[in-house]
Amino acid sequence: MHKPGDVILGGLFEVHYTSVFPELTFTSKPNQFSCQGFDPIGFRHAMTMAFAIDEINRNSNLLPNVTLGYSLYDNCATLVIGFSAALSLTSGREEQFVLQENCLGTPPVLGIVGDSFSTFSIATSDVIGLFKLPIVSYFATCSCLSDRQRFPSFFRTIPSDAFQVRAMIQILKRFGWTWAGLLVSDDDYGLHVAQSFQSDLAQSGGGCLAYSEILPWGNDLTELKRIVEVMKKSTARVVIVFAHQIHMIQLMEEVVKQNVTGLQWMASEAWTSAAVLQTPRLMPYLGGTLGIAIRRGEIPGLREFLLGIHPNLHDTNRDGNSMVRQFWEYTFQCRFAPPSGWVEAGGERCTGDENLENVDTEFLDVSNLRPEYNIYKAVHALGYALDDMLHCEHGRGPFSGHSCASMQKLEPWQLMYYLEKVNFTTPFGDQVSFDENGDALPIYDVMNWLWLPNGRTKVQSVGEVKRSTFKGEELTLHEDKIFWNFDTKQPPRSVCSDSCPPGTRMARKKGQPVCCFVCVPCSEGKFSNETDSMECSGCPEDFWSSPQRDHCVPKKTEFLSYHEPLGICLTSASLLGTFICAVVLGIFTYHRSTPMVRANNTELSFLLLVSLILCFLCSLLFIGRPKLWTCQLRHAAFGISFVLCVSCILVKTMVVVAVFKASKPGGGAGLKWFGAVQQRGTVVALASIQAAICTAWLVSSSPAPHKNTKYYNDKIVYECVVGSTVGFAVLLGYIGFLAILSFLLAFLARNLPDNFNEAKLITFSMLIFCAVWVAFVPAYVNSPGKYADAVEIFAILASSFGLLVALFGPKCYIILLRPERNTKKAIMARTTLMTSK
Repeated sequence: MHKPGDVILGGLFEVHYTSVFPELTFTSKPNQFSCQGFDPIGFRHAMTMAFAIDEINRNSNLLPNVTLGYSLYDNCATLVIGFSAALSLTSGREEQFVLQENCLGTPPVLGIVGDSFSTFSIATSDVIGLFKLPIVSYFATCSCLSDRQRFPSFFRTIPSDAFQVRAMIQILKRFGWTWAGLLVSDDDYGLHVAQSFQSDLAQSGGGCLAYSEILPWGNDLTELKRIVEVMKKSTARVVIVFAHQIHMIQLMEEVVKQNVTGLQWMASEAWTSAAVLQTPRLMPYLGGTLGIAIRRGEIPGLREFLLGIHPNLHDTNRDGNSMVRQFWEYTFQCRFAPPSGWVEAGGERCTGDENLENVDTEFLDVSNLRPEYNIYKAVHALGYALDDMLHCEHGRGPFSGHSCASMQKLEPWQLMYYLEKVNFTTPFGDQVSFDENGDALPIYDVMNWLWLPNGRTKVQSVGEVKRSTFKGEELTLHEDKIFWNFDTKQPPRSVCSDSCPPGTRMARKKGQPVCCFVCVPCSEGKFSNETDSMECSGCPEDFWSSPQRDHCVPKKTEFLSYHEPLGICLTSASLLGTFICAVVLGIFTYHRSTPMVRANNTELSFLLLVSLILCFLCSLLFIGRPKLWTCQLRHAAFGISFVLCVSCILVKTMVVVAVFKASKPGGGAGLKWFGAVQQRGTVVALASIQAAICTAWLVSSSPAPHKNTKYYNDKIVYECVVGSTVGFAVLLGYIGFLAILSFLLAFLARNLPDNFNEAKLITFSMLIFCAVWVAFVPAYVNSPGKYADAVEIFAILASSFGLLVALFGPKCYIILLRPERNTKKAIMARTTLMTSK
């Protein structure tokens, strides 16, 4: 179909969807083929281009004084025919007409709108691109066509499959479908999509493919049956199909035969709007389909233009085989009179008086213009580029020597330069421009196949996906409008493995895709606070994982506290011992003039009671959260208090022995070494040695608080580390040395008269003291954390109570309960009795 003009634009459309070639012989002529299966939608595509060119010619602001013409060819859905048509457009139709007053020749074809198939566009662009002739496709989506090195003159007003694939992946992510099947057609369109889809899906981490199958060309029933069996056995509930309408028709026949229901179909733009699939027979299977569709647009005046089509106006081919005549015959189911010499065709005769408004045909339905809108944009893109080229100012042009193109010497490569920079807005409000790969700014509508209660079907828009300059790729979905073809009326679940909740991590199943996994609980001390975590993270040093392993909680702290039962008991015992010592001290003070108190070295007894009070009180330093000053003070106070206590006992024992020896004839000389001054000096000297040991210890390697995490993983044990083990050992060793010395002296003097000494009581008290501290060492070493402190407190209290009871219990008994024995006479009588024995 042709229309003359100053400049010609070519068009390649699928007006027939099949072709028949005769058997090749030596006598057969080229191009002896017939196109069959008239497609009114394909013819509407061609007429949309004719309308767009007519609209440009009527626009005084666009290409003034220049008339556009067109040459439209039918590719018959066959590569060889489409390729032949493209070459015809490039080489011209060999028809001469007046270009200007003094110039004859074929008007140049400066650009081609088409082809609709990716494979056809690849073949055509490989050749036409050599001439730098711009080709603007409205339906070829293969991402391979974005290769500017291979296809330098290819442009398109439909987004590439790369964008469509990403749009599909965004929908999968929106509904949490991580397990899906992929079906593609066996051509460049399908194979490139399969490669791109698997690559992008892996990079996005949005899911995995349960299977990927190639739909065969032709009616290969065995292969189709196998593919449907794969779909039937798979656990994937979502099936994504990038294929042509004919593939889906063949596939659905087998799906219906095997009654494969319960699937959520996702359609590519190639069959999203295929009315042939929207039938009551297929809707139980295809209802609820989500699909990517070409952007719908509005073209004002197109319907009126289509209504004006008539064989008498548009038929420039009088051989009876023009596209308009075929359209007319198809629409009204009639036949025009054949040319003379042709065999009479049967059927009702076409008169030319038929009215298109009186017939119900989808050809006139302009409510859902999608490919047509892309054709409209493609034609106007060429028109605006040509207009920019002709408005070039001489001397400021982009070509060599700042020259401009002229009508007399138009070259296709010159138009391509301006086409790369074209930028305009359609009456529908969409911006049209091309990026560095020749792709238009991508935008798709998201469609949903609605199955109405009355059995009718409807394809409705439920959102859009587009890429903008500032916001990137955006998916907008109105989920409340989506029809789900399931009993629950909710989106299906399509996962290989259920999501791992917080507190667990994913562990891959061997030999299976990454979407197939098991959920493994996080180990102690680790956590995961997100769904489907790949790894569990370790908690910070002072934190531990919660029982659910979904977050970290502060570790429990452990130390001997005043608030726990053990701490309360030890504190009570310490205060009780202090109180008893204070009471005994009060008793001794009150009865200090009695023979019993005076006979037991009053000054040393008072000093011993004070030191015992200090021993009881120093145990309180071991209770509570350790701090630097308590750690330093507790051992120093403990060491000095006990040395003071044991020193008093040692001196007291030595005094008792000396006094007894002085009572014998000639033994009085030894008492001069045990006067009051010497006694005090000895106690102070012995205590000073311990003070020096403590000072050296604190200065060289002081005890300090420490957070111990070795005992328990989920607890922090606060304890005091001794700093220097040698210092601690010397401190204890010195106390033990004095205690053993006291024990030996008391043991040797155990048979002295009771009235003059306390040898037996001291022997018994030192025996208790030594036994307690000998048992303390292994118990202390093997007790963790607060229990080590408890053991040390127990040793302090036990030894203190042992000394208090053993040394002062009998005396208090006599003073308080047997006062008759607290007399000098009683003591002297006892002495005489013991001496005679």
